[in-house]
Amino acid sequence: MPTATYEDLLVETSPEAIETRQQYQVIGRRFGDLVGKGRARTPEETKLMRLLGVLIQDYDRRHAMPPDESTPAERLQYVLETSGKKPADLLPVFGQRSHVNEALRGKRPISATQAKRLGVMFHLKPRYFL
Repeated sequence: MPTATYEDLLVETSPEAIETRQQYQVIGRRFGDLVGKGRARTPEETKLMRLLGVLIQDYDRRHAMPPDESTPAERLQYVLETSGKKPADLLPVFGQRSHVNEALRGKRPISATQAKRLGVMFHLKPRYFL
């Protein structure tokens, strides 16, 4: 099976500056698919993945993370919203739906263990959630 050229991949993906959350999610899924291929990724796919990463970084820069003085709950809400995940996706981290809701509302502190799991889930340093 012949591999797609970089030009073919560009036509298929139609990358452009990300302006909406929906575009962000579509590009993010494509980026995630390419990252997930690992060593099976072709050089052309790696080139596209890098381009999509730049577009994602640009969007993230323009839609800045909450300020440093934001609470762990606000940071968790932010990454949940921007990742396209749902509160139910946090069940493996918090164990119970009520604990997820309490953490999102700031009524329950995030433990170090939970912060580590959130860090893995969202590809962030655990201290971001503490």
